Amino acid sequence: MTRSYWYSPGVESRLSIAAGVVAGVIVALVLLVAFIFVGPDPGGPRASASASPVAEVSGAPSPGAVPSGGSPSPIASGGSGEVANFHMGEPAPSLIVPQVGGGTIDLAVLKGQPVWINFMQTTSEPSKAEFPLMQGFADRYTEQDLVVIAVDVREDEETVLAFAQGLDSTLPLGLDTDGAAQTAWGALALPMHYWIDKDGIVQDAAAGGIGAETMVRGLTKILPGVEVTP
Repeated sequence: MTRSYWYSPGVESRLSIAAGVVAGVIVALVLLVAFIFVGPDPGGPRASASASPVAEVSGAPSPGAVPSGGSPSPIASGGSGEVANFHMGEPAPSLIVPQVGGGTIDLAVLKGQPVWINFMQTTSEPSKAEFPLMQGFADRYTEQDLVVIAVDVREDEETVLAFAQGLDSTLPLGLDTDGAAQTAWGALALPMHYWIDKDGIVQDAAAGGIGAETMVRGLTKILPGVEVTP
């Protein structure tokens, strides 16, 4: 004989709820096991995000940075003496600095004459090598009104004077004691050379150390009609 059971409505309701809870727990356990053994899709968004490389950012040194000694790195590729467009084809920045021995070097006063400006430091080996060459060009083209100026960056007057005397140099020496002129000109590597024509336009620039050939190139651009030789 088949027995039939009767439950009150309240008991039936509670049984339904209990059954739903048990079913939910079973589903959750199944999903958890599947996640553990299968794992997240390796091709999903999380994997692709982690695979993206971190970009490396490189830039020029800060304007205030001054290499001390040794051979400085060229500002741009292309070999020693080649730089990016440092004011070339543009009016030269202002330059007013104290002069070693007294007085002031003011580039504006020299307008009408070809000017070669060299930012340097006495501790730089390229500067030591370049100075005799610069002195030779200055002596050779005096009649063409060429002015060759060396601007020392962040050193005292006694140090710069001793450096010049040790090399028998008579070039005008400027003192950029706080590096303000270096920053304004963008002379991020030392030594740094600029050739400015009689109209005050920068016609060429080069990062040291440079040789006579690069110096001839710069001078040719500011001494039109003159045969410049090493």
